Amino acid sequence: MRLIIDTDTAGDDCFSILMALAEPGVTLEAITICNGNVDFDQQVENALYTLEVAGRGGTVPVYRGCPRPMIRAPVAATEYFGPDGMSDANYPRAMQRPADRHAVDALIDIVMSNPGEIDILAQAPLTNIAAACVKVPEFAGAVRHLWVMGGLDNSIGNTTPASEFNFYVDPEAAKIVMKAGFELTLSTWTLTLSCGVLSPEALSRIEALDTPLSRFFLQVSEAPLRRTRIRYGRAISALPDTLTCACAIDESLILDSAACLVDVETQGELTRGYSSICVPNCGQEAIDDPLWPSGRGNARVIRAADSAAFTERLIRVLS
Repeated sequence: MRLIIDTDTAGDDCFSILMALAEPGVTLEAITICNGNVDFDQQVENALYTLEVAGRGGTVPVYRGCPRPMIRAPVAATEYFGPDGMSDANYPRAMQRPADRHAVDALIDIVMSNPGEIDILAQAPLTNIAAACVKVPEFAGAVRHLWVMGGLDNSIGNTTPASEFNFYVDPEAAKIVMKAGFELTLSTWTLTLSCGVLSPEALSRIEALDTPLSRFFLQVSEAPLRRTRIRYGRAISALPDTLTCACAIDESLILDSAACLVDVETQGELTRGYSSICVPNCGQEAIDDPLWPSGRGNARVIRAADSAAFTERLIRVLS
């Protein structure tokens, strides 16, 4: 697999990058940075440092992309990840520096020069991906597969009751991407809560590894664990981006999925970023759109994943 990761690097985003780097069958072509979790420049530094921790500094280009959503004010998640996105670890600046080229141009150049060969893992708001589609409409058709972490599958959100963070930050971009014509798999926050949360036993196993990468994992996870303990009454290690990466690398982890019609709410006062997900021809109201021919969805939505296999894969990466 030839892969590009589009990311708002903080917390779990870093572990997804580590997983892609550790897989022998994956060539990480580039990392592109999008607005999202924390200060944009800090996200760039976090990606560069993650490469260095993995022993891959200077081997994967990191491109700066869109520092704000398409039309809305930026939204961050510093209360969840800490101001630096790494649980205030204050890691030193990496030796590698970001590439000069804009991320959107890099995405277009890599994909259009290698049509049908590049997968993209989009684990941030979809601003960069949408901008590439707007600039070069043929971009979507040239991507081999787009893996999106975002949205909800008819459940309660992590940002508002109706929305997941990535879709909430830039719903206009998410709507563009859902209608652009990608071969697309959607991994939702709903899936994360059922299949992408590490057990206390798994966290104990990671702590017992006592390797540079396991210590990095535990340090970066400190703020999210504190925040979830306050919010839910117990510490929850939820890994939406890493779970999506694992499914992209090894599709045998996908236990159940459905071809669905996916759209994103951009107008609702209380439903900003709501992801409408339904199965075609299942008795729900018809959707009249040329991009959605009868009986065919625009996205494969993962409904269940192998949690045990995911956990074992992550522990191998951190060993």
